[in-house]
Amino acid sequence: MLDLIVRLLACVLSLCMPSPRGRHRAVPPPVLTITPTPTPVLAPPPCRFTERLDGGASRLIRPYLLTPEEHRRQRERRRALRLAGAIR
Repeated sequence: MLDLIVRLLACVLSLCMPSPRGRHRAVPPPVLTITPTPTPVLAPPPCRFTERLDGGASRLIRPYLLTPEEHRRQRERRRALRLAGAIR
């Protein structure tokens, strides 16, 4: 029985990977030719500001700062909601 398994395995292996016949010489590797690539043309950098920006001249304010009146109204709204049970 063991001989049958060995022969069957040898047959399957010969079908999958046949043994080479004759001389097999390695093919010489192809000669690499390196062609220089042209240097990429870079676009000029975007223009920069030439003058300094004055932060005091802008009308932007910090949104998280409230005037005392707005702060009082916000505190009253939150207190009313807390008493109504909407906020814990």
